Amino acid sequence: MAQVKITLSKSFIKRNARTRATVQALGLRKTQQSVVKEVTPQIQGMINAVAHLLTVETI
Repeated sequence: MAQVKITLSKSFIKRNARTRATVQALGLRKTQQSVVKEVTPQIQGMINAVAHLLTVETI
């Protein structure tokens, strides 16, 4: 499967609880932190839900 590099580019402070939980479930805790994940339907759905806070690059 393909991999993506996910970077938290905007803060999730003052966002609703569901958005905060989604960002944390992706493994992101601080702004400008990056993680590399395999692209699965579950991960892609999480990325789509909080895309306004993320920068996503294909590896």
